[in-house]
Amino acid sequence: MSEKIRSWLFAPGDSDRKMTKAIEGAADRVILDLEDAVAEANKAQGRQLVHGALQSHVADRSRLYVRVNPLDGPHTLDDLVAVMPGRPGGIVLPKVYGREDVETLDKYLAALEVANGIERGATEVLVLVTETAQSMFHCGDFKGAPRLAGMTWGAEDLADSVGARTNTQADGSYRPTYELARSLCLLGAATAGAAAIETIEADFRDLAKVQHRAERVRQDGFRGMLAIHPAQVDVINRAFTPSEDEIAEAREIVALFAANPGAGTIGFRGSMLDRPHLSRARYLLAQVEE
Repeated sequence: MSEKIRSWLFAPGDSDRKMTKAIEGAADRVILDLEDAVAEANKAQGRQLVHGALQSHVADRSRLYVRVNPLDGPHTLDDLVAVMPGRPGGIVLPKVYGREDVETLDKYLAALEVANGIERGATEVLVLVTETAQSMFHCGDFKGAPRLAGMTWGAEDLADSVGARTNTQADGSYRPTYELARSLCLLGAATAGAAAIETIEADFRDLAKVQHRAERVRQDGFRGMLAIHPAQVDVINRAFTPSEDEIAEAREIVALFAANPGAGTIGFRGSMLDRPHLSRARYLLAQVEE
């Protein structure tokens, strides 16, 4: 997955207007949602509308993902059969229990790619881990999983899975179980060599809260964040874009190590830097330089 993918905006699959608005906006990825955003009675209509959105926005297909319904329900294959002719850039798989779900999805996608004249393996997968209690124990099992581009996590379904009355503290921060879920997603994604994507901020009116969380998790190692409203997109994009000061510092660090190729540590602005600092500087520059 590109290092420059920061914002992932959900759009309900049963609303042409909202999907079009999302696609025409600034989100790096748009997730056309057939799961939670679409009521049971509207699933069939939603599939038709998502297929139509993919067909109507050919130039945007690579940035359009579809969240299908979970594999433990009755809708996944119907979702995939309906949307794959539209050649989405990727599939978002919710309520993943473990690696075997990704392997099952890979088989479905391979068959549908062949049937629709799509290059085999071209359709990426973003998995929603931690939405079930079982999945918490398998976040580190995805190394080498087919098609895996990223991993994200969910707190609401996890609360349902464990029977919790709430997942937040009085101050709005997540309770320990859900902070653990976030950490396991991050560690699992790093193990798999995939991008870690932060979960949604449900209070879409509080953009300062979105900004604070996005900046915090970026420092932790997340590559991007989910959004549920177009107003959140610009905030997320800014938060995950390195500042000019960060870029300048990273270039200084890279240049210092290049000038001292045999050094294990180098003094820099009153601190000692070692090779991990060089690695982080190179990673930051890779986000902004071709």
